[in-house]
Amino acid sequence: MTGSYRGVPSVVYSTGNVYPLRPLSAGGSTEDDAPEPVGEYAQSCLARERIFSHAAHTWDTPVTIFRLNYACELRYGVIADLATQIAAGEPIDVTMPAVNVVWQQDATAWALRSVELAGTPPHILNATGPETVSVRRLATWLAAAMGTEVRFTGTESTDALLSDASHCHDLYGYPTVPMRRVVEMVARWVTEGGRQLGKATKFQQREGKF
Repeated sequence: MTGSYRGVPSVVYSTGNVYPLRPLSAGGSTEDDAPEPVGEYAQSCLARERIFSHAAHTWDTPVTIFRLNYACELRYGVIADLATQIAAGEPIDVTMPAVNVVWQQDATAWALRSVELAGTPPHILNATGPETVSVRRLATWLAAAMGTEVRFTGTESTDALLSDASHCHDLYGYPTVPMRRVVEMVARWVTEGGRQLGKATKFQQREGKF
């Protein structure tokens, strides 16, 4: 951290991938849970957190660590991934049985507001939607909205990468765009041939190989 930014309140983007897989019956990881990153991507994200935490303590720089998963919009995200696969007639892998998602605009608004939380030691904030939704159900909703059928492959595991963002919702409220509305918008976008960014989330990965 250069001298220009020492002491300046900062929001550090991170990810819920720093947490371990959680049993579906236990709910998502909270900010009080210890990180247990799986794979190089998650490990590198935790390393980023550690660098900024060091800066916070060394130069008294207030920091918020913003752990986001999974942001969705029309061209990117878990829902767009599923809709694109369905449109192509590809089977949906349900081995990763459930996800949390949030509309990108809401996640961005929370990130901007979270600068007010910045502190030393850093304030950790999970950011995602309030629902834990099954991948099978998401795909079923999408297929219905797209007027097509969906096929599945794999068997649902008993755990998933899940985050509890209730602290964020307590501070800033629930997302302004509900998940079912996101599903409808993405389904329509993909059905009408809307452009995709071509950057798959690879949320199905259970061994951290992104």
